[in-house]
Amino acid sequence: MDLLFCSYDVGFLSLLPPIIAIGLALITKEVISSLIIGILSGTFIYSAFTADGVINIIVKTIETTVTLMSSKLADNIAIVIFLCFLGCLVVVITKAGGSKAYGEWASKKIKSRASAQLATSALGALIFIDDYFNCLTVGTVMRPVTDKYKISHAKLAYIIDATAAPVCIIAPVSSWAASVISQMGDTGLNGMDSFVRSIPFNLYALLTIVMVVVLSVSKLDFGPMEKYEYIARKTGNLNYSKSNAVSSSSSDELENLEISPKGKVRDLVIPIIALIIFSILSMLYVGGYFEGGMTIAEGFGNTDAGPSLALSSFAALIVAFFLFIPRKIITFRTFMDGMGEGVKSMTGAIIILTLAWTISGVCRDLLSTGPYVSNIVATSNMPTMLIPAIIFVVAGFLSFSMGTSWGTFGILIPIIASICEAVAPELTIISLSATLAGSVFGDHCSPISDTTILSSTGASCNHIDHVSTQIPYSVTVAACSLLGYIVAGFTKNLIATWIVSAGALVIIMVALHKAAVKGEEE
Repeated sequence: MDLLFCSYDVGFLSLLPPIIAIGLALITKEVISSLIIGILSGTFIYSAFTADGVINIIVKTIETTVTLMSSKLADNIAIVIFLCFLGCLVVVITKAGGSKAYGEWASKKIKSRASAQLATSALGALIFIDDYFNCLTVGTVMRPVTDKYKISHAKLAYIIDATAAPVCIIAPVSSWAASVISQMGDTGLNGMDSFVRSIPFNLYALLTIVMVVVLSVSKLDFGPMEKYEYIARKTGNLNYSKSNAVSSSSSDELENLEISPKGKVRDLVIPIIALIIFSILSMLYVGGYFEGGMTIAEGFGNTDAGPSLALSSFAALIVAFFLFIPRKIITFRTFMDGMGEGVKSMTGAIIILTLAWTISGVCRDLLSTGPYVSNIVATSNMPTMLIPAIIFVVAGFLSFSMGTSWGTFGILIPIIASICEAVAPELTIISLSATLAGSVFGDHCSPISDTTILSSTGASCNHIDHVSTQIPYSVTVAACSLLGYIVAGFTKNLIATWIVSAGALVIIMVALHKAAVKGEEE
């Protein structure tokens, strides 16, 4: 089976698996079957090019699918373990009454819909270590508060998603930064220096955060989200769904838990703080920092996020055990039962993630989707001034198709660095920023993205509803970012870039909101 992972150039056919999966997901409102069909279409294409005879092609399609899925699950098993431990942590904290106590405290401090949304955004920004941790923690902690003020689960999912990857990609100390810095370093650039210099030009991430704040303090919702929010305010139906589908989240399990009346706010805060501290320490440990001979930046750059997060979540679970059991907040049996329920609550997310990783592997490892798209860019003889804008579009398309920012980073960063070195060295940092921004954009609105899946999970929102309500916001920010990169390519001026992109964002948001309200009235 060594041949299995030898990537085969199938040209434009490499785009079919993600197109099929995404198209079916949007049409059927069902993610798992859509991903499976997308995967099978990709492995069938691969088998048709590498095997002879109908029977052999069918057998190899199935064999390739199973082998690739097993490989991807094995490669990401640390993330699965992290999700299981985090699910355990969420459940035992809930059983101990920590989440309920925090919700009651927050409800007393938060007096409006705007402040509830801002508080959710602020918590998302504070949890910048990793997007997985962010998505699940913010939703669990803030959902009771946002529910009180009749904020739809679709809106909550958007806030979570918009303060996950967009925050992580501009935080020098995060699993995302570590990945990007290491890949920049492989191109011969100073990884940390290049990453920090790229932050001001990471227009999509920064404008997304601006948009979240504006939407939180105003009523400028537009598109499908405006309808979801209107229904939530008027009827109290926070989980309205056009698909009438059940949310693929842990909420159902969590709602039926027996909650201790002895819980305090610290029973939520201490485990979360412990998780953040242990995440930082474990990233440095896995990165080899404590062995000596490297800086903290190098430690983060060398780390592996999966094992780091698995270690930190297990350590936080131990902290929770010694916080709850000696004080008799919950019994030992209740704690252990909670661990089983926590793993169960993550089953749906793990299944979808496994399928998302697999279809990403189909595109990247079997069908050469990345090199195909990248080659189009490299041979297009594009005007140098338009390089950042074109890179942004390509990165967005590639990330959307594969459902992964990190995979897009790995494909494009070496190519972009080489292109800029050869034809436009002065645009290197701006082009790398466009690569990161476009990758986050595609990942942000892709139905097969792991962070998109986990955001809907954390918010207890139907996944397809989250995607359909978020895409208009993501596309709006992306359009303004594209304008900014066009200006940046011509002027190389940060101030001019921001005046154009931010100004366009404000104008478009106001116009779209007025159109949405007018349509609602009619």
